[in-house]
This record gives sequence, C-alpha cells and structure tokens, in this order.
Amino acid sequence: MFAVSAVRISPDDPLSGLESGERPDPGSESPLPSGWTTVTVKAASLNHHDLWTLKGVGITENELPMVLGCDGAGIDEDGNEVVLHSVIGGLGTDEPRSILTEKYDGTFAEKVAVPRWNLLPKPKELSFEEAACLPTAWLTAYRMLFTNSGVRPGGTVLVQGAGGGVATALVALGKAAGFRMWVTSRDEAKGARAVELGADRAFASGERLPERVDAVMETVGAATWSHSVRSLKPGGTVVISGATSGPNPSSAELTRIFFQEMRVVGSTMGDRDELAGLLSLCANSGVRPAIDTVLPLDRAREGFARMAEGELFGKVVFTV
Repeated sequence: MFAVSAVRISPDDPLSGLESGERPDPGSESPLPSGWTTVTVKAASLNHHDLWTLKGVGITENELPMVLGCDGAGIDEDGNEVVLHSVIGGLGTDEPRSILTEKYDGTFAEKVAVPRWNLLPKPKELSFEEAACLPTAWLTAYRMLFTNSGVRPGGTVLVQGAGGGVATALVALGKAAGFRMWVTSRDEAKGARAVELGADRAFASGERLPERVDAVMETVGAATWSHSVRSLKPGGTVVISGATSGPNPSSAELTRIFFQEMRVVGSTMGDRDELAGLLSLCANSGVRPAIDTVLPLDRAREGFARMAEGELFGKVVFTV
C-alpha cells in the first residue's frame, strides 16, 4: 500500500525524514491482534504531532519507520463509513495508552489497523475530509472547552493564537455554545479570519485586553503564558493543551496564580464518548472544521511544509 512515513529523526530538518512509498498492508506480515480490524482510509488530517514525530518527540529511531497520521475517516471491513478515535488503550484495558504513530502505524496510508472499539460511525452530514479533522485537534478543543474550562454560556474565553487547528476549533465550538470568544495573533490577517469564523474580537499577541476573561485556552506556551495569566479573572481557569513556542516561560506567575486562586488545568485530546459528542454536535449544529488545504496523499510534503512554516489557518487534509 502507499503510505507516508517517518524514516529518520531530525530536530533541525524534520522534513528530511519524511518518505512516501510502498509499505506492507496491515496484517500482511503478521496477524492483527484480537479485536483489531482494518479501515480503508478516505481522508486523514495533519497535526503538529506528526511534525514533532519527525523531530523525535515521543519516538526513537528504533521505532522507525512509522506511518504518520493520527486522524482519519474511511470505510471499515463491513462497508460502514467510520471515524477513528486515535487513542489506543488506556484506562480499563491491558494496553498502555498511546496515540497512533507513537506505537502503531497511523492513517497517512491506504489502510490502517485499529481496535474495533476505536471506530465510530461517521455522520452522513459530514464529508470524509471534515470528519478526518475531528479526532485530535477538534477533540482537544472540545475537551478543553466543555470538560475542563468550567465556563458557562455567556462567559468570555480567550484563545491564544488564531490560526491553528485547535485554535480554529475552539472559536467555532465556543461560538456555537454561546461563549464570547476572543483571540490573539501575531498576524493581523489571521485575527481577521478568526473573526470571520466567529470570534467576537481579535487582539495583537500580548495586547492588554479591555477586561479580564473567565478562561484562557493556552496552546502556545512560553511566548504567551504571562499574558494568559494576567488576562484571567480571579478564580478563572487556564486550560493548557500544548506549548508550540516552548514549555519554559520566563516567569511562572506563581504569586498571581495562588493569590487570585486561579486554576491551571492540563488537557490532552479526549475520550471516545467525547468524540461521539463532538461528531453529534457538528452533525446537528452545522459547525464544520476550517480546512486550510486539501491535498492528495502523494503531495503530503507540501502540507507538512505549510505547517512547518506556520502558514496554516485551519487543517491540512490528505485524501487517499
């Protein structure tokens, strides 16, 4: 089968380790584990996790080659249209928790193998390209907002960064839920596009806000951490699900956090039930992922380059 894989690790030149070509079909060299099945992939979306894998985050050279891709939608062995939940194992199973591409080959291929439990029906209202955007970035945003933020409809939420997959998902989902959504961006054009997507206001990165917010959605990390904490109401919540600018801010803001009784909550993706809720919300509300680019899988390098250069607004989707 045709697949896009990580074959080398290079922190400084990650795309040098990206290779497209033929790989064995799942189950062709050894039987699949009990309870596993294969899915014919129709669409798969790109995440920062794929770029980090090429940099050696969460994986070693001994585990390569590895087919990349956490997210996917396709057709199962029974002919059903399905969406893949990309978290394998975890609580209640004998399998240690991992994400596709950390231990098992991912979705940037003609076929992928996963436990049957990881398959959810694809709503007919969503295209394969739209559905493929949801299991990582959009599920992360769903959990951040609805499970971990503690914000009620009518509250104000600040999203640090305006253009990435999680950020655009936060804006769309928050607006649909009745939150007042503010965003920051270094790029004025991306801020304007976030407003078109549903954000109520866009601010320059680090700009003083007109009032403090109920919660901050933090995926940028070191570059925005102090601004996040200083923008928060006493008793408010910072929800962290990433640190694309680095994990070590110059100031931890600990005095402000404890004195104003703020909450700092870590958030990672979401469970199968949350993905089912997200699929239902999108199907019934008309909310759809912002898609930056759709490319055939054999042009995956172009999508990786757009992500590496920070050019994205929304998701890159590969069709198979």
